[in-house]
Amino acid sequence: MSTGTRAVTDAAAMRRALVLAERGPARGVNPRVGCVILAPDGRTLAEGWHRGAGTPHAEVDALERLAPGAARGATAIVTLEPCNHTGRTGPCAHALIEAGIARVVYAVDDPGDHSSGGARTLREAGVEVEVGTLADEVEAFLGDWLFAARARRPRVTVKWASSLDGRAAAADGSSRWITGPEARADVHLRRSASDAIAVGTGTVLADDPSLTARDADGELLESQPVPVVFGRREVPAAAALTRHPHDVLQFTGDDLGSDLGELQRRGIRSLFVEGGPTLASAFLSAGLADELLVYLAPAVIGGPRTAVADVGVATIADALRFDFADLVRLGDDLLVVARPRATAHPYPTTREKA
Repeated sequence: MSTGTRAVTDAAAMRRALVLAERGPARGVNPRVGCVILAPDGRTLAEGWHRGAGTPHAEVDALERLAPGAARGATAIVTLEPCNHTGRTGPCAHALIEAGIARVVYAVDDPGDHSSGGARTLREAGVEVEVGTLADEVEAFLGDWLFAARARRPRVTVKWASSLDGRAAAADGSSRWITGPEARADVHLRRSASDAIAVGTGTVLADDPSLTARDADGELLESQPVPVVFGRREVPAAAALTRHPHDVLQFTGDDLGSDLGELQRRGIRSLFVEGGPTLASAFLSAGLADELLVYLAPAVIGGPRTAVADVGVATIADALRFDFADLVRLGDDLLVVARPRATAHPYPTTREKA
């Protein structure tokens, strides 16, 4: 097979591996991975994908569909670098070597501390290894998982709704509804596309939110975010949160970085922060907001109840700068999507995934 033909065949197989990867669970500690094993002449010998924690990884799943020795001299096309560690299952790099795979093509390096290094192990065993085929597509597909694995924390989206003058509520505390139904529907879609949703205990006590994702009729959407509460005050036993489909996770909020690390270790890849001005300000001032969603209503309210509180900016030179990523008209309202200017995140937003 010529080099040009092989590259075309590799790309087609990688695209098929992506389709297979989509069959795996979208949430949890492990990434969605697909694998296609090709004969030396380019024919597909076997396919596999990862079905979740504790099940065979994609490479092993594909190899198990072949008779002993049938993979000798073949090429494995994998969306992610074959793992190099033993967890609930064995190292995929070793399984490929033992099966006699002659060549491995993968799209993106595994960023894990313990799981990376498969490519080096394969090369040391004499296996030809190529990396980068359809890397951009796989990066986008694995966006949240890759971000969480690289940053050791979930990707954080901070959302608020406000009037044109930046108020989240009127002087008497009333805030329903600043924005219209189209904006609220968009919020629920983004909630559903996130692994977890967070508020502070102040919001729990003041508003008794359910933190569920619902449709226009109030019915629960199929995918629900895990509810997370930051703060030391206790969640009341009768709170709406206690009836959420998922158990509530609570953290003190004293060290947001540490709390986010624990969420990542629990398999939370994306966090949707809706907790009012205190919590939003805490994430902003800590430099932990990877995306802002600001829903602007065409109204002026005035008064002291601003959407964001103190973020540690004493002078305009210290302002937290963002770049506009998108502007969306939602009925009478406007959604502003912004991301930190100092950091480029080439990952899909929660709405793009939805």
